Order: sequence, then structure tokens, then C-alpha cells
Amino acid sequence: MKKLKNKNHQEIAIITCCIDDWGGSEELWAKSIPMLKQGTRLRLYKNRINRSHPEFIKLIQQQVNLIELEPDLSLTQQFNRKIGQLIKRATIKNYRQNAGLDRFRDQLKKQPPTLVIVAQGINFDGLVYAYECHLLNIPYIIIAQKAVDFYWPYPTDRDYMKQTLLHAKQCFFVSNHNKTLTEEQFGLRLNNSTVVFNPIKTKVHILPHPDTANGYKLACVARLFIIDKAQDILLRIMNKKKWRERPITLSFIGSGLDEQGIKEMAQLLALDNVEFNGFQEDIDHLWKNYHALLLPSRSEGLPLSMIEAMSVGRTVIVSNAGGNAEIISDGINGFIAEATEKDFESAMERAWELRDQWPEIGKAASLHITNHLPISPETDFANQLNFLLDEL
Repeated sequence: MKKLKNKNHQEIAIITCCIDDWGGSEELWAKSIPMLKQGTRLRLYKNRINRSHPEFIKLIQQQVNLIELEPDLSLTQQFNRKIGQLIKRATIKNYRQNAGLDRFRDQLKKQPPTLVIVAQGINFDGLVYAYECHLLNIPYIIIAQKAVDFYWPYPTDRDYMKQTLLHAKQCFFVSNHNKTLTEEQFGLRLNNSTVVFNPIKTKVHILPHPDTANGYKLACVARLFIIDKAQDILLRIMNKKKWRERPITLSFIGSGLDEQGIKEMAQLLALDNVEFNGFQEDIDHLWKNYHALLLPSRSEGLPLSMIEAMSVGRTVIVSNAGGNAEIISDGINGFIAEATEKDFESAMERAWELRDQWPEIGKAASLHITNHLPISPETDFANQLNFLLDEL
């Protein structure tokens, strides 16, 4: 193994595109911080930062410098910013008004970091920031947590985005599906790309299967966001006569933008076999009480909720979104279907007919995770960052 050079005072800047306070997309870079080379300084850019959030408190304790790109401004500050934007619009060709991007660019010019991590949700929502790094000749890597078959880049953005992807030190994707789809969307091969995994919140160990004397408890563990997670599909299925009559309860675990809409749809359908239990941090405790995961997502990267459920020996019934088909063998270590009401219900029916085999399917799922996923993805990612720093 190549020996690391002793380089002091290196700095990594992280720009996160997560629109929520925190999300699964943040776990990889955040958990890699303790494994970075000693003396590496870090700063984090985000449009808005909730400093009272437990994860940001952890970052502050780790001496990460938190910088808001779109902080609340006084009237004087708002006036000065507007004047600055007018000047840029008059002097810069094709200038697009984006206060957060302007501040990010100014920060990079004043204090160029050694390396920038562009942490995206979708596969191109942060490329505008990475492009600024490219223009300033600052090395950067790109993380993409998701790619969507039906959401492609705008024609006017393609050229700069292609340049940005090709000049990255490394492009990281969380599934081969996401990598391949990105290559197809941009019409190029990304030889500077690799697949990484996100860390999970539980260890790989099989939990005892819950008792079924009082029925079966199914959980949909996902952000309440219809366009991605497709909770509406489950509500329509659970509204059908045979699912109403079966001893099944479906719990939605999570919160999100569409919480009110999903709850009102459930109320409209008068579903007494559906409940909402909010976000839960303790994954082990959650799966001690549930028999299987339902996840009919329309788009994914590689869902943590699926990996976590499999890790503790639970049966998963998921859609063929993102990298799910790279993990699931139907009827062997889980069940998989297309993200449509008809096809997903068919998978649920196959699973229901084999419900007596769920403990064995769960064991096969846990074994698959043990054999195919790294024990510590964050350590692997940190090692790659350390070697990149050593080369710069």
C-alpha cells in the first residue's frame, strides 16, 4: 500500500445540496470525518443550517466550520446584495442570480481549499457548485445519491455539466444503476467513477422474528415524499378488500413534505389498517416489532431502509428502483417489483403466500448483506479521501 505523505494544514470544503436539515445522503461524508488524516480542517457549506440539529452539533464538536450560503439578512445586507447582483448582471455574461452560489464562489476565491466534496441528492443538482471549482482550478469530487429515469438535465446545462463530471477527481455513485443512468443521460462514459455504499444505523445481526399471533406488522420506512417514495401506491393497495380483511397493519415510519397529503389520503379511504408513527432513530428497536419492509419507491439510489431491514433479518418487498435489483433476488432474499400498483401488489401477494418463510428469507437477506457490502463504508470513503489529499 502506498505510504501517505505527511502534509499538514490541508482543508476539505463540503457543499451539501440536501434541502432538509439532515438526510441519509449526509451520512457517508459525515461519518468519514473521524478517519481523515490528522490535522485536516473542514468547512461545510449549506444554504440553511439548523445548528440545533443533533448532527450539526456533532459537526461543531468535531471543529467543522459551518457556513450558511443563504443566511437571514438585515435590510442593509439585502440592499447591498441586490446592488452586487445588479453589478454582476451588467458585467458577467450569462449571469444567473443565485445568492448561495455567489457566496460559495466568493468563499472559494478568498480561501481555496485543498479539495471540495460536492454532496448531491440527485445526480446533477450540485454540479453548478462543482463547476465553480472547475473554473477556479480547485480539485473536487462528486457524490450522487440518486438518479431518476424520468428527470434529465436541462439542454442548456448539459455542456457545463459534462465538463464538470469529466474533470472531477472522482465521481461516486451509490449503485451501478445510478452510475449507468448518469452516463446515459449525459452521453459519456465516466472512467473517473466508482460505486460506494452509505453507512447504516445498525450492525448486521439477525433479530428474533416477532410473534404473529396478533397479525403481521409491515413498515414503510421512508421520507414522506410521494414523487420518490410512492406511499400513494401502498394506500391504494391497502384499500382493497383482501388487504383490509387480512391481519395486517401498515405503519409509515418517517416525516416529510407530503405528510399531510398522505394522511389525508388515508383518511379519505378510511383505512383502519394504516398508521403513522413518525421518524424513529433506533433501527434495532423498530425492527424488533415489525415483520417486513414495504418500499414501492419510484426513484432511489440504494435505500438505507432496505439495507438496514435486511441486515437485521427482515423480509423486504421493494420496487425495481435505483440499485435494488443489484441486491434483491426475488423470492430468495426479498421480493421486487416495478413501482406500479398492479406489479407491486403482485409482489406483496407473492410475499404473503410465503409468509411462513419470512424468517428464512430474512436470514438469507442478512447473509447477503454480510457477503456483499463493506463492514464500514465510511472508512473506505475516508481512505479514498486521504489518498486524494496525499496526491494534491
